[in-house]
Amino acid sequence: MNEVLRQEKKYLLNIGCSHELSYRLGRVMMEDKHNGAGGYRIRSLYFDTLDDNDYRDKLDGMELRRKIRLRNYDPRGDFAMLEMKQKEGPYQRKRSLPLKREDGQKLLQGDYSPLLQFSEAFAAECYGLMNRMCYRPKAVVEYRRKAFVARENRIRITIDKDMTATESCFDIFSENLIQYPVWDAFHAVLEVKYNGFLPSYIKELVSSVNCSEISVSKYGLSRSVGLHST
Repeated sequence: MNEVLRQEKKYLLNIGCSHELSYRLGRVMMEDKHNGAGGYRIRSLYFDTLDDNDYRDKLDGMELRRKIRLRNYDPRGDFAMLEMKQKEGPYQRKRSLPLKREDGQKLLQGDYSPLLQFSEAFAAECYGLMNRMCYRPKAVVEYRRKAFVARENRIRITIDKDMTATESCFDIFSENLIQYPVWDAFHAVLEVKYNGFLPSYIKELVSSVNCSEISVSKYGLSRSVGLHST
């Protein structure tokens, strides 16, 4: 089980600014080893309660809230990551547990029993919470990410674009998942993640492009678009 506790800031920027910022970041930071020429794909299945408590907590701006998701990076891959993100004041706590593909497939069908085979307390916590609160698959969100990292304060900067989603099929292992666009192709989301303080050179890079700080989650955004389209 992996765990990180950090602050996160999110910004909306146009696609031209995202290319410019990506170039500048690449000159002073290390690129994520998975980047490739165009970044890498992320696909996440979000779980929520029958009454959409996590989605509503986000809309209401609750100080303490959570998201539970199952994430993979290639639908043909042999593993997925079960993750829980919790908002705790200015900090985001993220815990992750790698699962085999077959165990992930059971979770997306609402069967959480594979979590009982793990000795980690996080697996038992997820099993108890998801059963007690009746968590069910609610939405799949996919996007393409380019990431940069720095050693200071475990800084990670990501630029996400081409965001799509679906609420009709939850098979994140499908190679033919039909999705609708969540955001137009002319915008991207910049996320700045760090521990402690943010160095001045990072602040200057971010402020050098035309971007607006936003408070939005990809899950919340996808649900909003999906609900308004029905």
